[in-house]
Amino acid sequence: MLTSHTMFKKIGLIAKPDDIHVKEALVQVIRFLKKRGLDIAIDQQCARQLNKKEIEGLKLLDSENRDLLISIGGDGTLLHAAHKLPNFDVRLLGINLGKLGFLTDISPADIDGELDRILNGEFIEEQRAILSCSVVRDGRVLTTHNALNDAVIQKWDTARLITFDTYVNDIFVNRQRSDGVIVSTPTGSTAYALSCGGPILHPGLNAIALVPICPHTLSNRPIVVDGSSKITVEVSTPEAEHARLTCDGDVKFALAQDDQITIERSERFIRLIHPKDHDYYATLRAKLQWG
Repeated sequence: MLTSHTMFKKIGLIAKPDDIHVKEALVQVIRFLKKRGLDIAIDQQCARQLNKKEIEGLKLLDSENRDLLISIGGDGTLLHAAHKLPNFDVRLLGINLGKLGFLTDISPADIDGELDRILNGEFIEEQRAILSCSVVRDGRVLTTHNALNDAVIQKWDTARLITFDTYVNDIFVNRQRSDGVIVSTPTGSTAYALSCGGPILHPGLNAIALVPICPHTLSNRPIVVDGSSKITVEVSTPEAEHARLTCDGDVKFALAQDDQITIERSERFIRLIHPKDHDYYATLRAKLQWG
């Protein structure tokens, strides 16, 4: 066993379920970390993909703090990992086996070399903004959720458009009829918001994008506001449960008429790390096929 001088001693692993390519990468990561003599904990999805010999000596990931959390899969797996962080001081790293990989930028072929450099402190760290989203009904907060990518108010179980009013810092912006609205962080600007015609925001910007989904009024365009703004969306659609709040793609709450959804930047942030040669614009060129 090699003596480890890494700055990370306790490593947590989270994997996309039921994917043979993920299992191969997972076994490779575990083998590498074991050689470094590190404390390794895995989530249930990892455990289901490993045999008895492969799982030997590993802990089950729980609420115990880790120094580094590694997600193995796509951007969705990393988002899942972000929501599993026991606290927001844990750094997060992604190994990409997904379709896009805007957040997960280590390829399976580079695992050993990149992990070796990262564990020795050669990496770039970014602070990625988180949105805090609350549903208020009759003056009472019913539920609150975090979103690293986006909070989406959208129609549900209906072919009809939904109606809602949007406010920024309690100042009325507009009333619209559409399939919904995406309230996106810069991180989420290359996700669902991009497919709806939203702008690409550099992750270092302190900004929030409001992107309409299939608006009935064609002059309704995306708006970018200051990241310290409070966004309020008030649902006017009279049919109960024909609108939903989703955060990072997960359905969180069924909305009723007159519900207010307040969305603000959280005081906390995600500590996302990349290889030292990470280039954001090179990632855009590759993923969006800009040439």
